[in-house]
Amino acid sequence: MESPVFRRYSYLPRLVELVAVFIARLLYRVQVRGAERVPETGGMLLLANHLSYADPVVLQLACPRRLHFVGYAGLKENWFMNLVFKWSGTIPISPRSAVESTRRIVRLLEAGEAVCLFPEGEISRTGQLMQIKRGFELMAKKAGVPVVPVAHDGLWGSVFSFSGNKYLFKAPRVMPTPVCVSFGEAIPAAEATAARVRRDLLDLGYEAFMERPVLKRHLGREVVRSLAKRPWSTQVIDRTSERREVSAGKLLGAAAALSRRLRKTVPGKRVGIVLPPGAGAFIANVAVVCAGKVPVNLNFTAGKAAIESSLRAAEIDTVLTADVVKVKLPAFPWPEKSLDLRKEILAAGKVSVLLWTIAAWVLPNQLVPVLLGIPSKGDNEEAGLLFTSGSSGDPKGVVLSHRNILANCWQISSLSILPNTAILMGCLPVFHSFGFTVTLWYPLLRGCHLVTVPSPLDTRKIVDAIRDEGVTVMIGAPTFLRPILKRAETWELRSLELLVSGAEKMPRDLYDAFTERFHIEIMQGYGLTETTPVANVNQHHPPVITETGSHQDGKRLGSVGRMMPGVTARIVDPDTFAEKPQTETGMLLFRGPNVFGGYLKDAEKTAAAFRDGWFVTGDLARFDEDGFLFIEGRLSRFSKIGGEMVPHGTVENAIASAFDWDSAEIQAVVVGVPDAAKGEALVLLTTQDVTLEQLREKLQAAGLAALWIPKTIKRVEAIPMLGTGKVDLKGCRQAAMEA
Repeated sequence: MESPVFRRYSYLPRLVELVAVFIARLLYRVQVRGAERVPETGGMLLLANHLSYADPVVLQLACPRRLHFVGYAGLKENWFMNLVFKWSGTIPISPRSAVESTRRIVRLLEAGEAVCLFPEGEISRTGQLMQIKRGFELMAKKAGVPVVPVAHDGLWGSVFSFSGNKYLFKAPRVMPTPVCVSFGEAIPAAEATAARVRRDLLDLGYEAFMERPVLKRHLGREVVRSLAKRPWSTQVIDRTSERREVSAGKLLGAAAALSRRLRKTVPGKRVGIVLPPGAGAFIANVAVVCAGKVPVNLNFTAGKAAIESSLRAAEIDTVLTADVVKVKLPAFPWPEKSLDLRKEILAAGKVSVLLWTIAAWVLPNQLVPVLLGIPSKGDNEEAGLLFTSGSSGDPKGVVLSHRNILANCWQISSLSILPNTAILMGCLPVFHSFGFTVTLWYPLLRGCHLVTVPSPLDTRKIVDAIRDEGVTVMIGAPTFLRPILKRAETWELRSLELLVSGAEKMPRDLYDAFTERFHIEIMQGYGLTETTPVANVNQHHPPVITETGSHQDGKRLGSVGRMMPGVTARIVDPDTFAEKPQTETGMLLFRGPNVFGGYLKDAEKTAAAFRDGWFVTGDLARFDEDGFLFIEGRLSRFSKIGGEMVPHGTVENAIASAFDWDSAEIQAVVVGVPDAAKGEALVLLTTQDVTLEQLREKLQAAGLAALWIPKTIKRVEAIPMLGTGKVDLKGCRQAAMEA
């Protein structure tokens, strides 16, 4: 539904009204959802998220009723904003005038007027929903009027928002910006709490984000256009063997030529890729997508049986690799049609590669994907297939759509953590969900440079690359980050501006060590393969650049950050799935454009992964009032013993602390196994020589309950680990069952 005509009100001069309408319609193309939910008559308090100075104009364009806006009184100190307040009839409010302003708002509401308030108190400078202030609760209750939540999406990134850590002074968008405004159901005054409004605003933000036109596009088309816009720009600095720079134009030329060959020679829908991070992996993935096929980056660190299972499930008969990789992986179950990437590009023809490279330089970027025959629409069609690590069971095929990948990339882009000026370290395997989205597709779409090293375990190469190439951003698991403490000198990491940790819980000692030695704060994030993968991330506190601005939190130690824009969540009871307050610990459920649609050829597991349209993460978590998420543990990492939930991670930490073991490596894992008497029993797998008597004595002295103390110990040479840096919980459970 298109926005209703902007009406002329007596308090707004006709000329100013016409100018405001003209500018708004020039800059924004407003779509409205749920306008019928707005009460037609009577007092109403409209509560909206706040992303830019243009919010009031867009909300008035979208709302079928006249709105009285409430704004921070300090803005009136600026002569222009003072005129805006006067001409628009905006109600000024500040801590000093709170009582008087509240009375004025209540009188308007009682008179049957509609008042719009931004409950965050100021424009968000993080791009995420901030803390909801409670002042509106009193206004609604005193006036006895309903509260209507409304969320808009699309204004972040405009010149009037704080994207890029500045207002106004940035390049304006050439085309009109699509903006979606989504109105929610009216909430009775008695039920309108800050927690309820926050939940509804997140739900409406999800609805609005889902309407972004870019999410319907084709991943290959968007990547080709991005590369063709900047053919001169260095896209990848490949340090696999010797240093090699690959420009966006050269990458596009090779990928385009290869894609034409793959269309002719590969009949199957999916193409396997077995390559380390580097220019080759980029070219292979882009070529496969541009050929209208699905790239499947296979986990070559998994066991032979798991790989064979993945090949069968995905119906893969063709694998793109390199002859040198085949030599290094003799145990890999190579299909008969395992093609060397370099030879395939040569077979596509040097002339073809050259012509497509020239096309990237001379043709409009919109025309190149058309010549390649790439469709304009991808939307919910399969764009990538990843297999889960199998840390707690057999690998599952996670089908990611064009919408999923594009959504997650633009969610990341909407924050300040990975600007197009970033130089990103790419060492995570491409079969890893973070490696697939964040260090492969994101740089291609966003235009930031990538420096690649073939393995996250090659710490010395990583440190050398950071030092030599001036890397500014690195993403990794704690398992991969910890060795840097031993191998790197302080000066070698001086270019790093951001270090993000994911895949597993970040130990506090690792955070403290990096902060103390390198003066770098590790920002913890959270995601799953099923969320493409980034769902939450901490970011640096945004700067305060105006006199009226105040401090806003971008990070909170111990949390995994706020949710990405467009993502909403529920906290439920893990047994009954009854909704719980978000500040209480329970099962975490997600909904968002980055959440996958289901597992490959497994309707049973897909059904189990969703509850009424919500993705069940399997993690126990809670939110604080500011929206920061705290992961308490994986449900599979809890044991129910005698009716009590026992967290394995807490027991492991207590054991490591009691015996004063070095936290630099994992030396103990607790596993739950079936027990006839108590339901489950705890088994300790450890690389250390420990007796049950010593264990019991130490843990009792530490204050642990008897139920929390493992009853069996199994000595192992090494804790089973996966190639992604996570503990192999499936392997640990097998070892525990043997005990």
